[in-house]
Amino acid sequence: MLRVRKSAVGWAVALALTAAGLTPASPAAARAQPTAPIDWRPCATDTSAECGTLSLPVDWNRPGGERFDLSLARRVADPATRKGALVFGPGGPGDSGVDRVVNGSSRFSADLRARFDIVSFDPRGTGGSHPVVCARDLLARQPQLIADQAQFDATLANNALLRTDCRARTGALYDHVDTTSAARDLDAVRAALGERQLTFHGSSYGTLLGQRYAELYPDRVRAMVLEATMDHSLGTRAFLDTQAATAEGAFDEFAAWCERSTACALHGRDLRSVWAGVQVRAERGLLTDPKRPGVVLTPFELSRLTHKEFYDTWRWPGLAEWLGRMDAATAMRSAGPTTGGAVAPYPFAVFCQDWSLPVRDYREYVGHLRRAARLAPDLRYPPALFALVTCLGAPTPVANPQHRLRVHTEVPLLLAATVHDPATGYDWAHNVARQLGRHGALLTYDGWGHGSYTSSPCVQRIVDSYLIDRVVPARGASCPAVEPEV
Repeated sequence: MLRVRKSAVGWAVALALTAAGLTPASPAAARAQPTAPIDWRPCATDTSAECGTLSLPVDWNRPGGERFDLSLARRVADPATRKGALVFGPGGPGDSGVDRVVNGSSRFSADLRARFDIVSFDPRGTGGSHPVVCARDLLARQPQLIADQAQFDATLANNALLRTDCRARTGALYDHVDTTSAARDLDAVRAALGERQLTFHGSSYGTLLGQRYAELYPDRVRAMVLEATMDHSLGTRAFLDTQAATAEGAFDEFAAWCERSTACALHGRDLRSVWAGVQVRAERGLLTDPKRPGVVLTPFELSRLTHKEFYDTWRWPGLAEWLGRMDAATAMRSAGPTTGGAVAPYPFAVFCQDWSLPVRDYREYVGHLRRAARLAPDLRYPPALFALVTCLGAPTPVANPQHRLRVHTEVPLLLAATVHDPATGYDWAHNVARQLGRHGALLTYDGWGHGSYTSSPCVQRIVDSYLIDRVVPARGASCPAVEPEV
């Protein structure tokens, strides 16, 4: 049942619109799109799905230069009911679209699968699409949190070494994994599929890809769903503040569920008191993970792992049990980390080419930490803090810098937003909807979790109607919360 919902509007910082990479696709790039069909063959791990590759330029400004192979997968629709192809934009950054199609295509309804070929890919620099690889020991040197100016300086130096190492091991593609380049890959996929216009469903970080595509190729958008929307208009402070508030809001919702549900292992206890005790042990270096005996959890890692469990409500009972076991356990000595091989994939590289989050010095960094702790007194180390560390000293300007959206599509983009999303806050979706104006439509799910299509039959029905028949929901449309199942 649809009903109207009012909500506060999130705030954002608009950056210069004339920054590098924000202009529409050049005529040369547009002419370079491949037109040959993809050579689809049965996938090795599941022959009911088809896999293939598409040769694309490493640098779209030099379409005749070095190339790489983009890895794709699809499941074909029933020829009797087929309308075209639906391309899924995976999240992460670093999630595999190929794996999603081969092993998780049931994410989409049977009706949608009957009407569309479900197609996805591993974005450039990840998975099977020429992944960025770096020295594992340099990656391991990145601190989760920076303790002083000396460590700040050491992190700057190590990040410079890491970028040099990643570039040497990965090749020229390392400098071209930004989402603007990926959007041009997406248009090449559209052309290779023989689709005149793109039908697209992006999730989480995949919504950034959809937004950028809609800016570059507005006339080529047939229908576009952005589920769990990123707001790519935020500067350093706004990015961290909104992420901290979103994380704390998710903690509040978990605590409220625990208070009302007997399925919570900590029901009837003061959850925040339990959490505070666990945090104190983490701060003292005395907290071990009951799922990995002997592995010590840092305060940041405790927050990160807890935050991850907020993504799906079915994980909440397990999270409560995990916290309860840590509360009851005595400290154990760490078994020490294992380093594995000499190199490791680094799918997060794209983030530092999409976001400019400069921090001048340790004093400014500490200011961000203190403000995050005020905004999120329980989950005071939101995972977004690591973005500052890993991108510290990144070259500027970045290839795809933050900016306010400029989209002029014929059909409005559909934003499927969850009020209590723990990762991409509802304020982000509301702010993106404001930027889109009449070229966007906001569908609100009044529940919990990172995403809504698979958790709300109401959302699924509206999204399917939009993708199949391009029916845009009415202004203020929303779907009721589905109480966490136990």
